[in-house]
Amino acid sequence: MTPFEIGLLFSGLLVVLVLIGVRVAFAAALIGLFGLITIQAQRLGFDKGLLVAIKLAGTIPHSKSTTYALSLIPTFILIGYLAYYAGLTKSLFEAAKRWVGWLPGGLGVATVFATAGFAAVSGASVATSAVFARIAIPEMLKVGYDKAFAAGVVAAGGTLASLIPPSAILVIYAIIVEQSVGQLLLAGFLPGAVSALIYAGIVIGLAKWRKDLGPPVGGFTWRQRFESLPGAMPIFAVVAIIIYCIYFGWGTPTEAGALGAFVVLVMAVWKGMRWGELKGALMESAKLTVMIFTIIWGVLLYVRFLGFAGLPETFAEWIAGLDQPRIVTLLMILAAYAILGMFMDAIGMLLLTLPVVYPAVIALGYDPIWFGIIVVKMAELCLITPPIGLNCFVVAGVRPDISVQDVFKGASPFFIADVLTVAVLIAFPEIVLWLPNKIAGG
Repeated sequence: MTPFEIGLLFSGLLVVLVLIGVRVAFAAALIGLFGLITIQAQRLGFDKGLLVAIKLAGTIPHSKSTTYALSLIPTFILIGYLAYYAGLTKSLFEAAKRWVGWLPGGLGVATVFATAGFAAVSGASVATSAVFARIAIPEMLKVGYDKAFAAGVVAAGGTLASLIPPSAILVIYAIIVEQSVGQLLLAGFLPGAVSALIYAGIVIGLAKWRKDLGPPVGGFTWRQRFESLPGAMPIFAVVAIIIYCIYFGWGTPTEAGALGAFVVLVMAVWKGMRWGELKGALMESAKLTVMIFTIIWGVLLYVRFLGFAGLPETFAEWIAGLDQPRIVTLLMILAAYAILGMFMDAIGMLLLTLPVVYPAVIALGYDPIWFGIIVVKMAELCLITPPIGLNCFVVAGVRPDISVQDVFKGASPFFIADVLTVAVLIAFPEIVLWLPNKIAGG
């Protein structure tokens, strides 16, 4: 067998392992290790090939863990958990409720805007959904919201953390394809805002169509609205620090993330955070960071195997040689992501596919920063689509009174919203590229 044929065979085995329920990190690491052994044994003989493959596999965790850009991930995650344990998220939701609660589905709209605000200091979709399942759903149910609709809004709102900076998944994309972390984080800001507005429009439209889904909440005076703003200001302060540090070059994205975490910690202590709450924030941040790094290690072992098998180059040449408009090829790739996202988590899916798909997309002439935002937006779909739909399972786990089937049902309209967002970003790529081009040009 040629290395290419070995690559195809083992990639097929990887798909089988993932579909039968093996965790992506372990399935990818297993396939990567045995694939390397097979290729090296064929080239050098079994004994020598085994030794070379094991040495290659052993260098990956250390070499990739010491990548400077990866240090952003724990700081971004820590910002989100500190903000939650300090009660900043509750203040953010209260401010959004007072300002937009009068709209049809007002609390749902408030949830979308509050999750977008929290996403700007979190970077973790699962954490965002878990936090607002505790904060927003009780408020919505109290005033008579349909429980499936309320849960769906929270699950979908949590996906905004994948796009709005700081975003852990954008950092991972940047590292895999060797693009600027700072430019990618800035590129996600406007598309994230557009996505939040489209979500809010979907909520308003559904609430107007079916009055029983989400009644408006009124009765707040202008004074009460302005009084709610100081409690939300810390969130906006951290967002401004991170964006301005990156945009004006005051610091690297890693330094901006660390500064943001420090500012939130100071605010949390000032608001009376106790040792138990600080310990909880640190432990939750550590758990999520370890999970992400484990996926990275396992998948990068598989990626190293793909490189030896020659799959990325062959696939790129095949895609570039197709006799059809490049937009058709792009839509085929995005459709494949939508289907694949039903069976894999977002980070694992991108790590597994980008080494093969990215060279092909670049060969078609698309901008790598723009494609990063598009593919991350597609990855958001897997967070609310069955059967994996991690955000939906998280919401159902936090709220045992709401079945996971109801959460998926409530989140289903937001699939259409995401498709609409992707269409807008494809039609108007300057929405993605305006901020990165400004920093590159300045």
